[in-house]
Amino acid sequence: MSKRRLFQRSRRPGMAEADPPAPPRQDEAAQEAEYSIDELARAANTTVRNVRAYQDRGLVPPPERRGRVGVYGETHLSRLRIIGQLLARGYTLVSIADLIGAWENGSDLGGLLGLESAVSSPWGDEKPAWLSLPALVEMFGGSFHPSWLTRATALGLLELDGVRFRVSSPRLLSAGAELVKLGIPLDEMLDVLGSLRANVEQASDQMVRLIERHLFEQYGKGLPPASEASRLGATIWKLRPLVEMAVNAEVARAMERSATQHLGDRLAHILDQFEASQRQP
Repeated sequence: MSKRRLFQRSRRPGMAEADPPAPPRQDEAAQEAEYSIDELARAANTTVRNVRAYQDRGLVPPPERRGRVGVYGETHLSRLRIIGQLLARGYTLVSIADLIGAWENGSDLGGLLGLESAVSSPWGDEKPAWLSLPALVEMFGGSFHPSWLTRATALGLLELDGVRFRVSSPRLLSAGAELVKLGIPLDEMLDVLGSLRANVEQASDQMVRLIERHLFEQYGKGLPPASEASRLGATIWKLRPLVEMAVNAEVARAMERSATQHLGDRLAHILDQFEASQRQP
């Protein structure tokens, strides 16, 4: 089996910030979001049973206890995503446990876990939402065709979760609903989204490979030494908003170019018609 590097893919960026923030401490990162065990399992694309099994094996740290309730944070989500990535590559839970044990027996546990969080924590601040089918139809002004539901589900925007739909990006769905109300068919928007996603994923892969080549390749195929983990984690935290700003700037440039071009085409057509009318006797 070809063992690909652990940190190959990243989440898509969210909103850019004006200035790169200082790298958060591990305790600060853990406070960014809180999850029940059900919410954590959904966010990590796994099951509650798996979360509990990983805890029993020592792969995932226990939750913070608040009375009889267990509260999970971004550290748990990052760990679950790493476990999921390794399982998808064919590694066993035993080998993953050995790897995590090696991390936790290192001389700088905080640095290694900080690097893990910097790489695998969500790159956006958006949280999923759940909608019933009537609420979804109402959101689109009563104009939500069944074919749109199939397309949106295929793209992962909606996921059937019991009797409700899990919305991975409420902002994107809200934008789509507003555009539908303005008269733009959702199925055509989903075609554009599919093309956009392919292009963004390709650009994201190239960006991550660039970071990997210049920051990680010097350490070979494995993890960097514990002594370097804290520095690399801080560097990744600094890079995240910079990548977001670069992506947002390019999207804005492309939208400005396209809008100006198409508006210019229409204005030129109107001007041609006007000049033609002026030449008529």
